[in-house]
Order: sequence, then structure tokens, then C-alpha cells
Amino acid sequence: MEEGEKRLKQEDCSEDNLGSGILTLTNKRLAFDETQSRIMDFSKRFGNTVIDVKLNDVVKTWKEGRIMKKVCFTAKTNDGEKTFKFGVFNTKDWLKNIESAIEGYKNQ
Repeated sequence: MEEGEKRLKQEDCSEDNLGSGILTLTNKRLAFDETQSRIMDFSKRFGNTVIDVKLNDVVKTWKEGRIMKKVCFTAKTNDGEKTFKFGVFNTKDWLKNIESAIEGYKNQ
């Protein structure tokens, strides 16, 4: 994490295309780290950081789904705009926190 960066929210979840990992929201960015776990010894290892998006690069946020609820965002990346969909526990709270962090980042 960078200097002055604070973790606001973090959750073990799954992204539609990338698989399981840890979604992290800070006051400056959204990040998703791959994880690998083993049931035999209940271990979990962090892998690569697959998504690392500054909050000012987030174009749109929303939630979707009735049974399988997801929090979603579209962000500008080096490959153009991409959409990510995460199966988190409380989509309403995640959406509120992401939008609040984006507003806070813009006002800095």
C-alpha cells in the first residue's frame, strides 16, 4: 500500500472471469488478489494482484442479481474499459462504500 492509503473494506470473494480471491477497497484504489487454498490443511496463499484500479479510473458502479448477487464496476484499464463482477456477501454495503470512496478521492 502507498503512503496515506488506508484499507476501507476487504473480503474473500469470487470474480466471474478471474475466479476466487480477495477484493480490497482502499481510499485510493480497488484491488483484487488471486488466492489458492487447500482443504487438506486449511491453508490459503495469496497470488498475483490481478486488478489494481485507481478510484478515479472507475467509470460506473452497480449491483445486480436476485439470487446470485454481485457488486460490479467498469473501469478504465490499459486494454480499454473492462467490467468486473464480484460475488460479495453484502452487495448494498460494498456499493455504498465504493461510491463513497470515489467521492472522497475526487474531493482530495
